[in-house]
This record gives sequence, structure tokens and C-alpha cells, in this order.
Amino acid sequence: MKTSLLTLILSLTIMLTFAQTSEHLTFKGVPIDGTLDEYVSKMKQSGFKHIGTENKTAILNGDFAGYKGCYVGVSTLTQKDLVHKISVIFPERETWSTLSGNYFDLKAMLGEKYGEPKEVVEKFDSYPEPRDDETKMYRVKFDNCKYYSIWETDNGKIQLSIDHDGVTRCFVRLSYFDKINGQIIKAKAIDDL
Repeated sequence: MKTSLLTLILSLTIMLTFAQTSEHLTFKGVPIDGTLDEYVSKMKQSGFKHIGTENKTAILNGDFAGYKGCYVGVSTLTQKDLVHKISVIFPERETWSTLSGNYFDLKAMLGEKYGEPKEVVEKFDSYPEPRDDETKMYRVKFDNCKYYSIWETDNGKIQLSIDHDGVTRCFVRLSYFDKINGQIIKAKAIDDL
């Protein structure tokens, strides 16, 4: 009788532990959860260098998914120190062929892991459709390029996009949005209204 009860308790403990660790979306195998300082500490253990923190977003630098020199932003809200979003900025690219090559390479890897994306938009908001590399990069820099793919999982959302910062920096961005902590943040925002 004691053995059966002990086995039942041990089984329930293991199941609860597994359920708790699998509820959050993960980034580099680490659940997107906890305070900013806790999460930054875990990323430093994974080989990232902490560059600094501003407006409740920690900026780290390191290698990710086979790309060297990526920047990672770990975000919380000012009112609630709870990590809910991770964004990776891949190295800047100066040509459409290398920029789109990074996007499609990452899209294929994400597809292998998460399946087909739920939503895909890959177009230029201009007529006529740009044909050469230089014109395509011009469209990216002036916000006339809409390239993104979104995967939805039980634990959150993942978005891959071609992005820019001003008219000089073009890059691929990959963002992870944890579902549980995103809902907590949303509830806090609704309370503010």
C-alpha cells in the first residue's frame, strides 16, 4: 500500500513538473518566464553577453541559429517585471539577395520545427513589382516591403520578418511572444483602463 501511494505521489509530482515547464514558449531551451534579471542570467549562461538594459528591455549579443553577432532584446513592462517577449535582430544585410536569403533560410528551419506558418505575407507595396536588388532594398528601407511569417503554438506566437531601422539598416527579426505572460501583461493593461 505504501509503495502504491509513494508511486502515485511521485508520478503526480513528475507530471506537474513537466506541465509547469512546458507551458511557456521557450527560447534557446529556456522558458520565457521570470523576471528580467533572472532571464538575462540564464541567457548569459547560454553564451550571450549583456550589453545593457533600457526601458525594461535587456539587450544581449551573441550567436543564434548559426548566425554570429545577433542582438537579442528581452522585454518586460515597466509596471510588471515579467519577461514576455524575446526579439532577435540578425546581422544587417546590404543586398536583397543576402537579406531575403537569411529570411528564407530561417523560415525553412522554423518550418521544420513548428510546421507550416499560420500566416504568410511576402510582397512589396509598390507598383510595378521591383525586379532588381537595389530597388528591392530601397523598398525595404522606405517601408514598402511586407515580408513576414507567423507561427502559432499552444505556448505562444513566433514571428519572422524582414525589417529596417531608418534607411540604412536592414535585417531579419525573429520574435517570440509567450502566451501565458502575454495574457498577464494584457490583463494588467486592461486594469489600467
